[in-house]
Amino acid sequence: MSSVPERSEIDEEYTWDLESIYATDDDWEDAYEAVTERVDELAGYEGEATDDAETLYAVLELRNEIMREVATVFSYARMRRDEDTTDQEYQAMTARAQSLAADAQSAASFIEPELQALTREEFDAMVDEQPELETYDHYVDDVLRMKPHTRSAEVEALLADLSEVTGATGEVYNMLSNADMSFPTVEDPSGEPVEITQSNFTNLLKRPDRAFRREVYEAYFEEWSDVRNAVAASYKNSVKADVKMARARDYDTAREAALDGPNVPVEVYDTLVDSVNDNLEKLHRHADLKREALEVDELRMWDLYMPLTADEGPDVGYDQAAEYVVDALEPLGEAYQSRVADGLESRWVDVYENEGKQSGAYSGGTYDTQPFILMNYQDDIASMYTLAHELGHSMHSELAKEEQPYVYSDYEIFVAEVASTVNEALLTNHLLETVEDPHFRKHVLNEFLERVRSTLYRQTLFAEFEHEAHRLEEAGEPLTADRLDEIYGGLKERYYEPAETDDRIAREWMRIPHFYRAFYVYQYSTGISAALAIVDGIDDDPDAAEDYLDFLRRGSREYPLELLRIAGVDMSSSEPVDRALETYGRRLDELEDLLA
Repeated sequence: MSSVPERSEIDEEYTWDLESIYATDDDWEDAYEAVTERVDELAGYEGEATDDAETLYAVLELRNEIMREVATVFSYARMRRDEDTTDQEYQAMTARAQSLAADAQSAASFIEPELQALTREEFDAMVDEQPELETYDHYVDDVLRMKPHTRSAEVEALLADLSEVTGATGEVYNMLSNADMSFPTVEDPSGEPVEITQSNFTNLLKRPDRAFRREVYEAYFEEWSDVRNAVAASYKNSVKADVKMARARDYDTAREAALDGPNVPVEVYDTLVDSVNDNLEKLHRHADLKREALEVDELRMWDLYMPLTADEGPDVGYDQAAEYVVDALEPLGEAYQSRVADGLESRWVDVYENEGKQSGAYSGGTYDTQPFILMNYQDDIASMYTLAHELGHSMHSELAKEEQPYVYSDYEIFVAEVASTVNEALLTNHLLETVEDPHFRKHVLNEFLERVRSTLYRQTLFAEFEHEAHRLEEAGEPLTADRLDEIYGGLKERYYEPAETDDRIAREWMRIPHFYRAFYVYQYSTGISAALAIVDGIDDDPDAAEDYLDFLRRGSREYPLELLRIAGVDMSSSEPVDRALETYGRRLDELEDLLA
């Protein structure tokens, strides 16, 4: 029987080293108590932050110290919880850490309204008095930019207090989908029972036996149908919270509010959607080729994840994948490459799925810790690409925090997805240049095509869905389960016109956790577009790699569009998206020729 192991059965070398943060939970408790006491110290400066240059500098530095400590406390608790989402103790620790983070945000909420009472000239005069304040120049510029959408200190404190409540729908959804829901066990073609999980669902849809794929698909979505109204209520209230928070800050729409945070014009979003819709024929061609490769009359939704090679891909063990990824990063220089190799040896990665583990993958850690990567590695090419992807995030964080002070060490998601996808593109190039096995090469090309399909096309479909859901809420129209199904099902029909859709796929929106972070997913699409342009530039000119690394090191010291210009990409135009889709078309030609 195929079963998911208990965490205790996983070898330590394939687990992340959380003891490097806190040796014991008691140490976490000590850190929690210590930083809790400091929160009140920060609140004591309310009304005094801009009295003089020395005080302002002290307040900003204290705020940073507290937020660094809170981030580490929260990160540890969350990652312990993610090891087993059913563990009540770590659920409680995470909840306490979330409350602490909300308290810290509330205590600091007076700072920006008080800064916004200054003029630019008054701040510059403070810099003359306290030169260390110059570090905060871009930060203050950003704060002053947001003045029209910042409320009084009292209201800001209230909004900060409410953040834990307004974010609760995502937490409810997470517990429902990872801890409470259980999916059926089905028989594979050999008669062996296979447990369906959130992590292996799409992998099971790559199995060659079509009847088995259909059974997995139907059983999985039937389970979602049992919680359909609960998930619809959860998402409806998440959208409602987005809209109300946007209105509280005097934005016309939730989308405008979400994009204004990183200073990305809404035109970038619309240009992406328009460019993708202008190129749907490439996706339709991909679907037609898949139908031909599978030798079926109609392509169904349970066929979409099947490779164009119409068979299972080669097994790629984790250790082999790590070697491929490290080798692929050679164009970024020996220092970058060695850093990744050392990290893989230092237990950055929690590799394998276990009972209760958080599904999916992410890169975590804080300014004061090593990177940590959660995976659910499945011994396949897709998992190898996911490893490359998350290492891109981790290295972005490492380079930024080495070069930048804490205030600029983080970065917007808009640029974060560039670093991860550059690694994927470099991996594709490396494998196609070095691996001769035709079967492997076909699956590498297929993986590239599927990554573009699932990133550029699928995430843009998601972007259209959440834009429409928020538009309806803003217009006062009800967001029922039926209406959400209708929106999503219609988009799926348009994007996958050559395929046959069904009622189950219309419910796919229910399984997408990213929707609880509004207007997030479009950045995967812009990210892959920018990344492919950067890798093209590195192929043409090796010196371009240094421009790219400089972009990573800059963290958030400039706004996202300005940062990408350092790496040679202009995301204010449609050119990177169009170029990425041209590359997709060329790779489609290559695989079609190989198959022929």
